[in-house]
Amino acid sequence: MIYLASTSPRRKALLAQININFEAIDIAVDETPFADENPQNYVNRMALAKARAGYHKVLTESVLAADTVVVCAGKMFGKPKDAEEARWMLKRLSGIRHQVLTAVALVNKTKQSVRLNVNNVYFKMLDNHEIESYILTGEPFDKAGGYAIQGLASIFIQRIEGSYTGVMGLPLYETAILLSEIGINILALENAEQSQQA
Repeated sequence: MIYLASTSPRRKALLAQININFEAIDIAVDETPFADENPQNYVNRMALAKARAGYHKVLTESVLAADTVVVCAGKMFGKPKDAEEARWMLKRLSGIRHQVLTAVALVNKTKQSVRLNVNNVYFKMLDNHEIESYILTGEPFDKAGGYAIQGLASIFIQRIEGSYTGVMGLPLYETAILLSEIGINILALENAEQSQQA
């Protein structure tokens, strides 16, 4: 049993995908970047801050947390606060490559670890009609960079270099490494479950 310091449906679905027994908890941290903080340091700090906040809430089991940021032309894109900001982000992502950085962290009474996942995402050229139609769906508003790779924005993405689950917000390769460090072997859990069902 672990805790996931997130109420993100995407992160919960990804953790469930690898059959981890977890409980999601809601936490709040100050997500303001430091002056001149680079994106890698920012997402690592945020993931650790969220995991620490979750651990201080439960004080027993291990807590997993993640943070995602989109980086375009050196600028960090968080979640757009309104349609105008979503429009601004999508216009800047149009037709170019950007990066999606997701850090995942694990904290318990003896351990604080963080792993960083970096991906290149290539968008097609978007016309104004596509941007406005996408904004009207409401999908951009709780997503870093103003889009969801697993949603309707999948039609905008020509290709990715890296981890699909990392772009979604919880890189499962790095997550599995962190879980293995506390003795959770995903395939062993799966085999044990299959044996019990047999």
